[in-house]
Amino acid sequence: MQTLENILDKLDSVRERLLMAFEALPDEALEETGAVGRFSIADVLAIQAAWEAELVTGFMRLDQNKKPEQLLLALANPETFNKQRYLENKERSLDSIFDDYQQARVHVEQWLEEFSEKALNDPKRFKWLGGKSLVTLVGQVTWEREEKFIAPFSAFAQSWVDSREASAMMAASAFVPLSDLTTEDEADELEQD
Repeated sequence: MQTLENILDKLDSVRERLLMAFEALPDEALEETGAVGRFSIADVLAIQAAWEAELVTGFMRLDQNKKPEQLLLALANPETFNKQRYLENKERSLDSIFDDYQQARVHVEQWLEEFSEKALNDPKRFKWLGGKSLVTLVGQVTWEREEKFIAPFSAFAQSWVDSREASAMMAASAFVPLSDLTTEDEADELEQD
């Protein structure tokens, strides 16, 4: 049986590792496509925020003893959910994406505290979850999804930094120091010596 503390630790640990994977990048890099397939890091974070917001809505429905229909639909068709959220969020600012990303997690953690540890761990507690415990569902939507992006984000960040360093080195090698330039008079003096 997983304790609430253990669940919160998993959420925080994976989130921290994910954020560390791209912490060295400037904002412009976060919006560059190709971090994960055709998506930018910002796109992935916006989609993850939407997943967690849907989880929060699911918690509310379960708390009311109602079926979390939209969450279950999203889980049954994750590619469709991701595509729709991408289209909804593609024009949003990076600041608003990060705000939603953080706020959705805060709400997930608050809702987790509303359920007893028994309710979180019992696979028979919520009949609509098809034999999954709420902890399993939470993991599927949160830390398991985020963990999949750590390696691609790290690779993208390293590639981005490497390409900028290579560009800087090429620019530096094309640079001719002024001290290496001579005037015509100086050149004549050098020839006479």
